[in-house]
Amino acid sequence: MPGPGFNLRAFKEAVDEQMSQLPDLRSFCDRCLRTERWRGSVVLMVVDASFTSIGMSYLRAVVPSVLNFERRFVRSGVIASLRDLTEVPTRALKAVWKNERSWAIAKGIAETLTGLSSDDRSALRGWAERSSLSGMRDDPIGRLKGVGPVTFQYLRMMGGVDTVMPDKVVKKVLNEFIIKSGGVAPKGNVEFVETIEWLARECGYRPVELCWMTWLLTSDREVRVNYDTAILERI
Repeated sequence: MPGPGFNLRAFKEAVDEQMSQLPDLRSFCDRCLRTERWRGSVVLMVVDASFTSIGMSYLRAVVPSVLNFERRFVRSGVIASLRDLTEVPTRALKAVWKNERSWAIAKGIAETLTGLSSDDRSALRGWAERSSLSGMRDDPIGRLKGVGPVTFQYLRMMGGVDTVMPDKVVKKVLNEFIIKSGGVAPKGNVEFVETIEWLARECGYRPVELCWMTWLLTSDREVRVNYDTAILERI
């Protein structure tokens, strides 16, 4: 926990102020926990996570590229499932996203989930329910090369687990709130996630809401203001 000098009320007031600026945040989080992002396409969720894993701007780079992937491969009928994703050559996929590491991650995740269930949604949600950040290195997805704690937690969230990502932006914002409230920033990814999960619930929020709050307020703010509402309602 954040330490003996921590003022929970001050932390909650800081979060409340930020939350008041985000009236649509709950709907973002509801979609995430119901595995309904990207209109429920687990293929697009996996592609999103694999693109996000290399640290590119989410709204500027990742979302447009996922939409391009959807147009070229999903709507065309080439890829309708995770199994299909594993079978398309990487050289073809690189037409929409050149980073080979991202495709290795996407294909690895897709292959692992396909081995768990023939239904993509059931596979992702079943895996997420059984997984844990503390057990990541013994997890079939956690062991994949290129899958770090951020990608791992992102997938768990989209699989229905109410948690938070130890993303650098999330850490920066929430650790600043903790420190300004008289506490000590947690050390390590597992401690950070466990601390934020506890703080969220003590303040009457879901952990996933604190995670989305930091993204929506600090990541590409100028882009988000002018972003297509129809797209924002999908992601």
